[in-house]
Amino acid sequence: MSERGPRERMVFSAAQLIRRDGVASTGMREVAAHAGAPRGSLQHYFPGGKEQLVNEAVGWAGRYAGKRVARFLAALDEPTPSALFAEMVRQWTDEYEADGFAGGCPVAAATIDCAESTESTREAASAAFATWTGPVAQALADMGVPEPRTGALATLMISSLEGALLIARAERDVRALTTVARELGPLLDAAVTKGD
Repeated sequence: MSERGPRERMVFSAAQLIRRDGVASTGMREVAAHAGAPRGSLQHYFPGGKEQLVNEAVGWAGRYAGKRVARFLAALDEPTPSALFAEMVRQWTDEYEADGFAGGCPVAAATIDCAESTESTREAASAAFATWTGPVAQALADMGVPEPRTGALATLMISSLEGALLIARAERDVRALTTVARELGPLLDAAVTKGD
């Protein structure tokens, strides 16, 4: 995190605090302290206040998730839709088993907290999900899933992961995550038609 400038550190810190505490409980002072940035820099970098900072943190989270898709694929000896989804899930099961269940997806947290009250944050969350869905859909296409199904299956994968995250945090158990990976895997692989 030290390589980042103060603005980038604050966006990253906001995402980390939102994923743990939600938007309502994430204050500007906490973000500045977490980022190791002077409080006065918040107004300088985020003249739109907390709403702007939250929206940028949500955008960062969507880009981060989208970029992780390439890393997940690179880790696979044989890329398949089920293996990609298993890697997406494993990121979370590893975190929860190592660090506990305190954190969730910052995009989901912002959506839950703000979708009805703050239109710009709802739009930022929608854009973040699209930023994540696009690389997943492209990966599916590259694996031989026909184009008409790639977007729908990417949405199914992300929706299943997000729902399983909520259940895992509520139960303090990775059961829901391992279940969606196991049960959705065959359906995802069955969608591959090219190259058969």
